[in-house]
Amino acid sequence: MSAATTTASRRYVMTVDTRQCVGCKACVLACKGENAVPDGFCRDWVVEEVRGEFPVLSAEIRSERCNHCTEAPCVKNCPTGASWVAEGGTVLVTHGKCSGCKACISACPYDARFVHPDGYVDKCTFCLHRVQKGLMPACVTVCPTGTLTFGDAHDPDSAVSRLLRTRKSKVAHPESGAEPNLYFLV
Repeated sequence: MSAATTTASRRYVMTVDTRQCVGCKACVLACKGENAVPDGFCRDWVVEEVRGEFPVLSAEIRSERCNHCTEAPCVKNCPTGASWVAEGGTVLVTHGKCSGCKACISACPYDARFVHPDGYVDKCTFCLHRVQKGLMPACVTVCPTGTLTFGDAHDPDSAVSRLLRTRKSKVAHPESGAEPNLYFLV
């Protein structure tokens, strides 16, 4: 991070290189281990999308998770204030304030939340607990193909800023108006 970028002005984003992802699910397993995600649930997942008609087909593999939206509908629709925006625009859930009402789940255009067996809503946190210690999210550290890149989009020297300047990208459900911060490099 450059000296000009302060904590308040950071914008954490992640890119997923759809040309490199092989669908190995190492990111899913690393997340489950790092965040003690219970069996049967996940904070991130891998999607394989096949398009076209035989014999002209194309496939895209994507690692997906919470999009940590700039205009997060989950935060706006949470009646208890349990869903909130933290450092770098990271969307979090305060477990003790969550009633498990599922309003945030209904509002999320990315289907990125689930009700934890303990009764609160859970989701990807971009491993903010690791990022605050200068580490990368667990999913990024284990990706064998270098598919995932994480960093501060407001820092012009960051790897994510360089990728977003030099590669074509897309976001899921741009029509939602949520302004997602998970970019798929195509």
